[in-house]
Amino acid sequence: MLKNCSCRKIGFGLVLFFLFLNTASPLAAGPPPLKKVTFIPQWVPQAQFAGYYVALETGIYQEHGLDVEIISGGPQRSSADYLANKKADFASLWLVTALDLCNQGIKVVNLAQIVQRSALMLVAKKSSGILKPTDLEGRKVGLWGSPFAIQPEAFFKQYGLTVEPLQQSYSINLFLRDGVDVASAMWYNEYHSLLNAGINPEELTTFFYYEHGLNYPEDGLYVLQQTRQQQPELCRAFVAASLKGWRRAFAEPELALDIIMRNLKKEHVITNRIHQKWMLERMRDIILPPAEELSLGRLKEEDFHRVAASLISQNIIDTAPNFNEFHHAQTGE
Repeated sequence: MLKNCSCRKIGFGLVLFFLFLNTASPLAAGPPPLKKVTFIPQWVPQAQFAGYYVALETGIYQEHGLDVEIISGGPQRSSADYLANKKADFASLWLVTALDLCNQGIKVVNLAQIVQRSALMLVAKKSSGILKPTDLEGRKVGLWGSPFAIQPEAFFKQYGLTVEPLQQSYSINLFLRDGVDVASAMWYNEYHSLLNAGINPEELTTFFYYEHGLNYPEDGLYVLQQTRQQQPELCRAFVAASLKGWRRAFAEPELALDIIMRNLKKEHVITNRIHQKWMLERMRDIILPPAEELSLGRLKEEDFHRVAASLISQNIIDTAPNFNEFHHAQTGE
């Protein structure tokens, strides 16, 4: 009797043991390892790139199976060069830069168009008598190099203008001291610096290129064509997480600003929260225009063809890729 009872206990124990092994195995295996990827924006971690840093520091990339390293961009670390030389898996580029890479034989693909509306502009003081495009004739105009110089060239050609171009640094001091009549500016950056310098908006004449039929989309997410073909799921995951990061940055701006200021401090970049707040608000304006909020991440075909035609007319590129081969929208969440 006791012997049978002991056998039954042993048998029952073995059953429980094997059940434990069967149920414990998946837990022991754990989740699949995160995929390591690198991403480089064009510049330091300012609010222009808030969505990516929010996705990184709030765990959104991890939720999508990614271990992302953001490489700080800037003059010494070109995002185009890093992508072309496979030093980064993903990069933020302007459309004009991406088309130039394609023309060089470096096949890149637009996975998501983040900035829908160009923020590049010309700024003049009304006191200088510049109120309309034709008033720029013969004036000294501060211009940046490529890719910033392409829209101004198209703008001057459109209005039949001859100007005196001067190399502009990333400072607005030359304009403030009347060294040039007109300055180049990004709406989310240098324009705000002019306001902080004590100039009222009413004292300025602004020429937004997009208001003159020259909308050249700026920041987009790019990858080498080879990477997209070999790792489509990785591309989808990175874009989905990045877009989610942008949505959260706009929904929780104070959180986004905390993250940006912390990363700027790490890079020893001098700035202030007010300027970064302005930048984040303007990024929302150009990423999520009110009438186009559903188009987040999509590159408009008419914008693509406009930019390609401009680059060809200026002899910057010889030919442009097919739109459907160039833009592979990965906009799903």
